[in-house]
Amino acid sequence: MDHSGHGMTTDLPPFTLGRGLEFSPDLFFLIGCLTALGLYGWGVARLRRRGDAWPVSRTVFFTVGVLSVALMMCTKLNDYGMVMFSVHMVQHMVISMLSPILLLLGAPVTLALRALPVAGRGSLGPRELLLKLLHSRYMKVITHPAFTISMFIASLYGLYFSPLFDFLMGSKAGHIGMMVHFLMVGLVFFWPIMGVDPGPHRPGYVMRMLELFAGMPFHAFFGIAMMMATQPLVEAYENPPASLGIDALADQSAAGGIAWAFSEIPSVIVLIALVYQWYHSEQRQAVRKDRAADRDGDKELEAYNAYLASLRSR
Repeated sequence: MDHSGHGMTTDLPPFTLGRGLEFSPDLFFLIGCLTALGLYGWGVARLRRRGDAWPVSRTVFFTVGVLSVALMMCTKLNDYGMVMFSVHMVQHMVISMLSPILLLLGAPVTLALRALPVAGRGSLGPRELLLKLLHSRYMKVITHPAFTISMFIASLYGLYFSPLFDFLMGSKAGHIGMMVHFLMVGLVFFWPIMGVDPGPHRPGYVMRMLELFAGMPFHAFFGIAMMMATQPLVEAYENPPASLGIDALADQSAAGGIAWAFSEIPSVIVLIALVYQWYHSEQRQAVRKDRAADRDGDKELEAYNAYLASLRSR
């Protein structure tokens, strides 16, 4: 059966990293990745033309994020992912937990708001529509922790432990839709936590860390459940092609190990980013206070000293 549109997956030779990384583009994701890079590049070029700076690090993060999606979906990893649970789980983990973090560190929404032209008075252009979306009730709902954490968990247990996964794997459109879903869930989950782009839900740094760690244990439990299973959990990987030379149960156990181990990687990356942002936020706040003190002759300190003097006089 031709699952991916790139060749007969039933005739794939045994998996090696070299074979998995061979170019085998999925047209939908290839066009999507090229479009994303093109639009981002246009935004950066527009800022540069008018003399505005844009951090190179953000461009690098976004580019690597797009390339990580292309690596999963435009190579033979995508073909092997149709018949090997372990390779599919690598795709799932990267697209839902690593790619979103890299894309968000590129601050694409901030870039769009700065690069898109302002529409004339009384009219709605792309920039105004984006602002309207950011402040909409819909966006408040989908970025609320109750929704993001629930979707993050449901994308594991609700998908793999129900007939839905086999249904989606039965067609190319279903498989593409599932991968897009993984990417969108990751973006919505990490967007409020990363705090780089503006959004309706922006908690403090401690709350962001709590949100981050609230979802991670479920990944570990999911991976352990797969590793301990004594029979195949999904029909799609129950009978792998003989040409692969693999055992379905052993491959499922490997997939569980990948899910369990991968939950640590994004946690560390996001935690480092949050600590970095927190530190710089405190630095900026200290600079603002120093400037205010210079302007008003440090009235706050004078008031505090006067308060201490009043206490002594009592």
